[in-house]
Parts: sequence; C-alpha cells; structure tokens
Amino acid sequence: MTLAVAAYLLNSSLLVKESALVFILDIFFIWFFRDPERTVEGPKDVILSPADGKIVDIRDNTACIFMNIYNVHVNRAPVSGKIVKMKHKDGGYLPAFFKDSHRNERNLICIESDYGLVRMVQIAGTVTRRIDTYFNVGDSVVRGERIGMIRFGSRVDITPPNGYTLIVNKGDRVKAAVSAIAIRNTTGQNDSGHHAGG
Repeated sequence: MTLAVAAYLLNSSLLVKESALVFILDIFFIWFFRDPERTVEGPKDVILSPADGKIVDIRDNTACIFMNIYNVHVNRAPVSGKIVKMKHKDGGYLPAFFKDSHRNERNLICIESDYGLVRMVQIAGTVTRRIDTYFNVGDSVVRGERIGMIRFGSRVDITPPNGYTLIVNKGDRVKAAVSAIAIRNTTGQNDSGHHAGG
C-alpha cells in the first residue's frame, strides 16, 4: 500500500512496477497458505487422506500423496489416536515425486489408534525448506484435525495398520480429512503387534 501511494505521488514507473509485484506476491501467499474448514464424515475406522494432492505411487501398502504448489498444504490427522513416535530426519530437497526423495528431509509421525498404528511421513520437496508439525509425542489427535504443514511443493506418505486395505489408485486426487485412503477388512482381525517403526 505504501509503495502504491508513493508511486502515485512521485509518478514513478519503477515504483508502480514494484508495488504491483508486491501486491501479486501478497495475493499469492494469502492464497497459498489458505486453510479451509473441512467436515469429517464417514465411519470412524476409515483412514482419511492426510493431505490434498495426487497419488503418485503406491508401494509396500503405502500411498504417496504429492502436493503441488496449487494444493492446500495443511496436513490433517488421518485417524484419531495418540502420537507415539515422531522422528525428524535431515536430508536433501529433490522433487518430492521422485523415487529418490527418500533422501529428502522428512518427519515421521506414528499415531496409535483403536484400530492399529498409522504411519504418516511428511517429506520436503524442491522448494520446501520447512516442515511444521503442531503436536508432540504423547499428544492425542482427532481424525481430520490440523496436524502440520509442509511449505510449497512436497509429499505425504500414509501407511495404514495391518488389517486395512488401500482403496486409492495411482493418479487419484485426494483431499485431506475428506477422501478415504484405506478401509478396515471385514474379515480377520488387526494385528495388534504392529509397532512404531522408523
């Protein structure tokens, strides 16, 4: 606003361009850090997506969700439970959709639910230089609750407990706290011996 006023009073084309750039950047950051409300619905044992984005890979019963720069970047708890483990690992900043991104900076969150252990990994991308997590070990979270944010392009991997089946496919678009990622098998029991890995 100050630059715009100065540009008008001084009749400066340079200040006009600078004020326009600042205005555009302000709009971009307001839009990028948007945090819309979400209504959580469906059975409590259904594991929801922790992030907005696209399923770019499914491996070892893990769904990999890539968040591009246009997605909402607030991460949400996929299930209700207690955080029993968190582990941050420093690393590089390869594009988060690359398979080699296992070398990237990441943050592991293990949530013990009534239905077993859910593993969620926040992974930094090319532009990302910060992973924010709003909870600590020992805290309880509610399904759909805001749990953290990864700034700019990044990825979140979600692994359901034993006894669950992923119901998403590569290429699917998902929304945090809205889209179902995995459902509990109707036959057999969950393996209560599943433990927090690292």
